[in-house]
Amino acid sequence: MTPIAVIINGSAGSGHDDERAAELRDKFAAHGLDADVTLARGGSELIEAAKAARASGKQIVVAGGGDGTINAVASQLVGSEVAFGVLPMGTLNHFAKDLGIPLALDEAIRNVAQGRRTQVDVGEVNGTIFLNNSSLGLYPDIVRDREKQQRRLGRGKWLAACWATVTALRRYPFLSLRLTVGDQEHARRTPFVFIGNNEYTMQGLSVGERQRLDAGKLSLYVAQRPGRLGLLRLGWSALWGSLAQERDFDVLTVENMEIATRHTRLRVATDGEVTVMTTPLRYRIRPAALTVVVPT
Repeated sequence: MTPIAVIINGSAGSGHDDERAAELRDKFAAHGLDADVTLARGGSELIEAAKAARASGKQIVVAGGGDGTINAVASQLVGSEVAFGVLPMGTLNHFAKDLGIPLALDEAIRNVAQGRRTQVDVGEVNGTIFLNNSSLGLYPDIVRDREKQQRRLGRGKWLAACWATVTALRRYPFLSLRLTVGDQEHARRTPFVFIGNNEYTMQGLSVGERQRLDAGKLSLYVAQRPGRLGLLRLGWSALWGSLAQERDFDVLTVENMEIATRHTRLRVATDGEVTVMTTPLRYRIRPAALTVVVPT
């Protein structure tokens, strides 16, 4: 049997234990794959497990969890020849959906065994990889406030998100930015900046899909100055992984750019995970940097 590494977020979905790991090993074995299953608890364990799998010479490394888990494991495989398999076990699963990877577990496992390999682009900001998107302003602020309420007040994720969005609406926050694209500079004052790995389609009131992940472009969406209700809609759409109508945004496609603000440090979201980065923020696309197993 072909040896592979399978790295599961132990807190994703309905929870996973040693019995669940054994079940996964059996499911992969049925397709001729000898799965070394790791149940990781948190981002650092996910990253260390992915590093170990790559160092051990595994030719296929599989991640199971939500988009944050997928990002953590994939970030350690970028630039290598290791094939990346995905078991979508999160809430939104944008990366899997955009590549047509099945959401049902058994079908996703079959895809790892029988799918074809394709190369996709990844985005990068100040050395941090993102598979889906990165954002500034409203969304990172809401996520930070939501997590604070979950931790301190014990609120559920979506109740905390509602309160965090209302809090942002009260503050009516804006960022003053200087965007440098090539030899051109653009000054903007905006509550929300969204940078996508390749271009997102826009239909109706929401957007969230990409037709391709190999066009070698970042898509930049800068929100115009909405009223408070528009701000509320932006915040809620961002939490659900969607954007508002195209008329509410300035839109550019670029290969690289720099974003500067008067702040020396800024909260930045990458695939739903928020970190504080030193400005300026340098974004670039890395074409064909990740090999993914997708349906034939």
